[in-house]
Amino acid sequence: MHGLVPVRRALISVSDKRDLIPFAKALADLGVDIVSTGGTASALAAAGITVTPIEQLTGFPEMMDGRVKTLHPRVHGGLLGRRDVPAHVEAMHAHGIQPIDLVCVNLYPFEMTVRREGVQEHEAIEQIDIGGPSMLRSAAKNHEFVTVVTDPSQYDRVVSELAANKGATSLELRRMLAAATFARTAAYDTAIAAWMSQRAGNRFPPVFELRGVNEGALRYGENPHQAAAVYRDPTYRGPNVVGAELLHGKPLSYNNLLDAAAALELAQDLRELAPEMAGVVVVKHTNPCGAAVAPTLREAFAKAYSGDPLAAFGGIVALNGVVDRATAEEIVAGEKFLEVVVAAGYDADALALLQARWKNARLLAVGPVSAAPKSVLVRSIPGGFLAQEADAHEIDATAFHHVAGPKPDAGTLRDAAFMTAVVKHLKSNAVCIGKDGQLFGAGAGQMDRVASCRNAVEKAGARTAAGAVAASDAFFPFDDGPRLLIDAGVRCIVHPGGSKRDEDTFKLCNERGVTCLVTGVRRFRH
Repeated sequence: MHGLVPVRRALISVSDKRDLIPFAKALADLGVDIVSTGGTASALAAAGITVTPIEQLTGFPEMMDGRVKTLHPRVHGGLLGRRDVPAHVEAMHAHGIQPIDLVCVNLYPFEMTVRREGVQEHEAIEQIDIGGPSMLRSAAKNHEFVTVVTDPSQYDRVVSELAANKGATSLELRRMLAAATFARTAAYDTAIAAWMSQRAGNRFPPVFELRGVNEGALRYGENPHQAAAVYRDPTYRGPNVVGAELLHGKPLSYNNLLDAAAALELAQDLRELAPEMAGVVVVKHTNPCGAAVAPTLREAFAKAYSGDPLAAFGGIVALNGVVDRATAEEIVAGEKFLEVVVAAGYDADALALLQARWKNARLLAVGPVSAAPKSVLVRSIPGGFLAQEADAHEIDATAFHHVAGPKPDAGTLRDAAFMTAVVKHLKSNAVCIGKDGQLFGAGAGQMDRVASCRNAVEKAGARTAAGAVAASDAFFPFDDGPRLLIDAGVRCIVHPGGSKRDEDTFKLCNERGVTCLVTGVRRFRH
């Protein structure tokens, strides 16, 4: 194997002590001398592993509450000295610096600390590691001679290679570990910078760094000729499809993930809007084609799927509760075909029923479906990316302004809020129609709002005549769209308002006896 370098001395200093003892014991059994610090040294000694305390190497005690212990020439000289440069070797001999061939360091848990509710500033600051990143960077820079380990997941491969090569590691392994090291220190510094920027009141810092953990390559992207991968955001705390448990079916595709995330987002909004009700969403190409709330999950699914059964075929479903057998029976009934089912969880018999119905349908469990946490959304464009706060503006029907037509009753207001939640998740220009907590039809992604109205009316069909509610994600520039909706039977229109010709729409609604509500909040989704 190319570039074999023996490991004779290792420095171990870890916060995460998972699998520490087996790893250190394997090194000791291979004849590696182990130097360690503080709590790590104590843990190793307690396990019967011979260890040299760091102060014996440096000649200085750990001090300042552990802030200073490895920042010393005998540590960094042992890491950075090139074994093939005579001047380096002479300097090491002259100053009593012994080579360190392997460093195992994982950093203070800063990211975990700042995610904790109620953490104090001084607590976070004390979890900013200084010596750890310094050692990692020194070792990774000199990876031609030094093996650098940053995570317990790497232990087995390192030990296996040492055992296979009589206590030596290959250059290929050291290069891979060095790359992982610089990725880790970059991510660590990014997390610290983001936290400090937020503490200073900067929602969007001067430099916005993205961090993701590669969860694996996808079969392909939106189309077979496009390569793709999925990355997990380790800082995200809410339910999500990237971190969901896949209980059944094929691996998720790029489009599956996009659609499942879109469905889950609206399901979360329905949980926030109607916490006492069950909510179900059916998505096709990231647009809701079915959505409903009802007292039970089974009823909510039946209503959501019946909203547009044609579009729902081959769709993605998100349910904001635990799927029981009654709901599963409703899901599998008839000739339905679903690509993905996302839910808080599944009863054992419900899971078995769904698994038996579709061999390849993906069944995802995301845990309790609560309101989405506030976050920053990022989208790439050629040459850069865009960042914006997620649309977390509360939907409160009592704050809608009644500007025309009959005064809305409580049921109408509930439907106005529900339809506003749905239209928020449709691609603009967007208009949707529904009633009694059910989406009847939607028009989305059109270049003009009249076309969106026309599409929504066509999808809703005769159900619109029952006195449905229509919602628009932005104002109506003319009254032609509202006229289409009213002619189809809509009896309440809710929209943001703000057009120069709003009065035309208000006048039309008054003339036709249609309630008009203005939210004052645009809901564009490009």
